[in-house]
Amino acid sequence: MSLPKKLLADFDEVLKERGYQSRSKGIRDALQDYIVRYQWMNSMEGQRIGIVTIIYDHHYTGVMENLAEIQHSFRNEINTSMHIHMTDKYCMEIVVVNGDIAEIRELTERIMRLKGVEHVKLTSTANGEEFKEPGHSHDHTHHHH
Repeated sequence: MSLPKKLLADFDEVLKERGYQSRSKGIRDALQDYIVRYQWMNSMEGQRIGIVTIIYDHHYTGVMENLAEIQHSFRNEINTSMHIHMTDKYCMEIVVVNGDIAEIRELTERIMRLKGVEHVKLTSTANGEEFKEPGHSHDHTHHHH
């Protein structure tokens, strides 16, 4: 397994701050965390509302066009998006999504695969059906557990 020097240096820095004694323990924990997060993303079902946070290098050829294209193909799931210029190099795009989690997951994974995209994170919650007060319009709510 080969890793870019910068990635490793950053990782070691974080491990030091968190008081880890060994890098391999840190790597195990990081992998575990990654797997858990992915499984959690995969186990969701039904209608969800969420936020996809994307950080990308806007100098990277084609990345903005590719992001725009993907967002157009998921326009039914995308409510709004906000663009933030972080540094000379990086932009952050915050996309509010609402719809079937399978579609949202597909959107997230397509963005993750783009070259020039540094970071993608999906945060989501059930989109409101389950938050209705007990006793109100019960016949319309379907619970998925």
